[in-house]
Amino acid sequence: MSDIFSGFFSGFADLVARLAEVLQPVFHTTATAAAIVLFTMVVRLAVHPLSRAAARGQKERARLAPQVAALRKKHAKNPERMQKAVMELHAKEKVSPLSGCLPSLFQLPAFFLMYHLFSTTELGGEANALLGHSLLAAPLDGRWHDALGDGGVFGPAGLVYLALFALVTAVATFNYRRTKRQMAANPLPAPGGADGQTMPGMGAMTKFMPLMSFMTLFTVAVVPLAAALYVVTSTTWSAVERAVLYRDVPGGAGAVAPAM
Repeated sequence: MSDIFSGFFSGFADLVARLAEVLQPVFHTTATAAAIVLFTMVVRLAVHPLSRAAARGQKERARLAPQVAALRKKHAKNPERMQKAVMELHAKEKVSPLSGCLPSLFQLPAFFLMYHLFSTTELGGEANALLGHSLLAAPLDGRWHDALGDGGVFGPAGLVYLALFALVTAVATFNYRRTKRQMAANPLPAPGGADGQTMPGMGAMTKFMPLMSFMTLFTVAVVPLAAALYVVTSTTWSAVERAVLYRDVPGGAGAVAPAM
């Protein structure tokens, strides 16, 4: 089994290396980093049909919102019956409440593949040649703490990370504002008990959810730079994709979904 995985990783490393060779005349020493960005875009393009399906599902859920609200009011004193009724409504209308998670779930293997590829010194019994590549002054197998130890925040490698952090912050801010608008237009349901009180912790969750976009900053800081490039490219793609797919949904729904 280990030989199968080793051969798989070696084959993927060869794919990245060959793609970098094709891009080398244009991107020169940053060709491998450009290959990672291009690979991420190919993955996102392959997952795009799932994203479109998720958008259609979200629009259908928005259409069913009045009926769901009526069911919640009708079964306010019986949460189990209310949940069953909502699930039956979704099944009847062929709407999956989990469709919005599928694009992110299908990207996880690609992310972990990139993480492993630039965290392993040997592939197939040979030295991992990809570890010698960099994005400007920052090694693709390095992390932010490596950059801090080699020149500091404003050193050559540190500046590369500052640029990535700036891009992530801009995208996260865009997602944050969209999420706030979405939650204002479509508040999270807060079923209560017999006394009509809301569920404990629902208010804290409502305040925390818009901030989830900024968690990408932590990811970029701790994973190898190659994996960080995947995350940054994918997150940026998600922001643009959702802005287009959810443009006619009140409040820009979909911004709450994980943005990998």
